[in-house]
Amino acid sequence: MTTPDTQRPRPGSDILRTALRRNIGAMVWGTVLMGLYQAGETAFPIALGLIVEHTMQGDRTLGALGLSIGALAVIITTVSLSWRFGMRVLQKANTTEAHRWRVRVAACGLQPVARDVDLKSGEILTIATEDADQTADIIEVVPLLISSLVAVVVAAVALGLADIRLGLLVIVGTVAILSVLSVMSKRIGASTQEQQARVARAGAKVADLIIGLRPLHGFGGNHAAFRSYRKVSTEAKHQAITVAKVNGVYAGTALALNAVLAAAVTLTAGWLAFGGEITIGELVMAVGLAQFIMEPLKLFSEMPKYVMIARASAERMALVLTAPPVTTPGPERPAAGGSLEIDCVRYGTLRDVKFQVPAGEFVAIAVYQPRSAADLASVLAVNVPPEAYEGAVRVGGQELADLSVEAVREHMLVNPYDGEIFAGTLRTNIDPSGTSRTVSEAVEASLLTDVVALHREGLDHGVRDRGANLSGGQRQRLSLARALAADTDVLVLHDPTTAVDAVTEQLIARNIAKLRRGRTTVVLTSSPALLDAADRVLVLDDGVITAEDTHRNLLAKDETYCSAVAR
Repeated sequence: MTTPDTQRPRPGSDILRTALRRNIGAMVWGTVLMGLYQAGETAFPIALGLIVEHTMQGDRTLGALGLSIGALAVIITTVSLSWRFGMRVLQKANTTEAHRWRVRVAACGLQPVARDVDLKSGEILTIATEDADQTADIIEVVPLLISSLVAVVVAAVALGLADIRLGLLVIVGTVAILSVLSVMSKRIGASTQEQQARVARAGAKVADLIIGLRPLHGFGGNHAAFRSYRKVSTEAKHQAITVAKVNGVYAGTALALNAVLAAAVTLTAGWLAFGGEITIGELVMAVGLAQFIMEPLKLFSEMPKYVMIARASAERMALVLTAPPVTTPGPERPAAGGSLEIDCVRYGTLRDVKFQVPAGEFVAIAVYQPRSAADLASVLAVNVPPEAYEGAVRVGGQELADLSVEAVREHMLVNPYDGEIFAGTLRTNIDPSGTSRTVSEAVEASLLTDVVALHREGLDHGVRDRGANLSGGQRQRLSLARALAADTDVLVLHDPTTAVDAVTEQLIARNIAKLRRGRTTVVLTSSPALLDAADRVLVLDDGVITAEDTHRNLLAKDETYCSAVAR
């Protein structure tokens, strides 16, 4: 399987270029409108200076007053409308581009084939949100940078027409300010990238804690886990403080340099006016420009910082988008019906596991070591690349390495013992795609009927995130109902009844056998009820299949089996 992301490397600089190229139209319009805004802002003190100049020359008629008021009204209207529509264009493009990158990063995280990237799900979530937003900010940064430059150029030209020294002072001062701030912005970019990484790690730690909170409470490990999170969170806090300090120094330096330049222009203009080298009107213009130029200079001086932040975020996104897949699946699809064959598989605790399940058979595997069950479930779920283990897994006679991962998962569903429950309703958790025709049968088979009957909304009863408003047994039965409703050719269940009582377990076992009759079903379990309902039981001990028979025959002749599964 190939995707656009795996066909072409996408480093951070390439991501920024793509964002700019994709929004060139919006950026051009935004630049024009924001340029008009900055030009209008700068034209205001120029107009005031010209009005004063004409007034000083004796042109004090009502017509001249009306013309002056009209000119100021045009400038103010231009400033207001150009800002409003310019920012609307740029922010729409920014938001749209951020959405595109969020979808792209999320798609990478949700692909059937995992990517070879040393990031946890919580970190990827941070990249898909904060980093995507900060990368898209480049769309606003460039037009604002250009429009600010327009304001500085207009001010420099206007002052230069009054006196060349004033124009040169603005140009030289602006270049000096940008030179100083560009050096400081590099520190901001490096510090921000480190902060984003530490915040992402803290987010991943929170996700792990939420998932494992109940078992942690069970054996008293919650305090150690909280201390671990506190350490990671403290590191993120210290780095955030460092970034805030660097940003503060940057902002303070920019403000001080801009104020120095404005003061220098004002004092120079006053000195020139005192010496009679410029007129009073030009002095008013110069003083006004010195005040108005503070805003574009401030905006202009902040742009290098935002460019470095966008670049740092783009590099973070590139960690996900350029990561190669951990495996390259084949293009084939398994045959309908489907047998399942495990041929001398060695992985983790598994040592030469070998067995075959013909199409339509219900087989239970009694696993004495829980870790072996988890390893076998991971291999069957294609969570482990075929090249990462020895031996072969065949579905419908075809090896997993030759099959498309999407096709395998459509054909064979491996339902974990800790299946995730999502915020929504009972119905959307059982049938996320809304296409299943066996929802009611799956609800009955999993004995979820009592949960449905408890609520007036029935299957439309709301479920909180991670099933927080359901008990452990209800969450497990809901996960089982989802697996049964998928109605796949091959179904692998990993400990589907560990959180229910013995009577419920017995009924569920019978229901699974009845509903799945004629479909290939494998259950990894130590439940006597499920073992008894199966057509055949395989014993997995110390990584190998050590026995094979019916549940009752094994109880009668195998003492180890009897002591392991009898309750």
